[in-house]
Amino acid sequence: MRGTSQKRAGHAALAAAALLAGTLCACSTVDSLAPKDPEKEARDIALNDPLARPTQVAWTSARASHCGFVFNPAQLRASYMAAEMQAGNTPEQMQKIEHAYDYTLQSVTATIKDDFRYCNDARTAAIKKDLNRYLAGDYTPGARMAR
Repeated sequence: MRGTSQKRAGHAALAAAALLAGTLCACSTVDSLAPKDPEKEARDIALNDPLARPTQVAWTSARASHCGFVFNPAQLRASYMAAEMQAGNTPEQMQKIEHAYDYTLQSVTATIKDDFRYCNDARTAAIKKDLNRYLAGDYTPGARMAR
């Protein structure tokens, strides 16, 4: 008798889980609960987004570090932040810019750290182009990942 009630409870739980999953799929909540891909988000950020520059500079820095480019990531960050200050951003804006930069750098680094095939020829060429532009002080957004 006891085993039967446990089986019924198990079946009820499975039915409830299936019903919940069906409901979530129907209202597209599952998509909003799915983990985000910081690499894709950095690559596809709208160029008119006010955080496009810090996101893409940090994305390039993370990728260049992973692929063994010889540069100073801390100096790139400092130079970029100095350029943003010179552009007249308020302290509140600078805080958002710094947060976007640091978050992107950390999340992209964590996403690609175990991908030993990441640094293919096409990607390293794209990274080199963007990194050289940023090291020269040109921070206009437009970085794209070679596929």
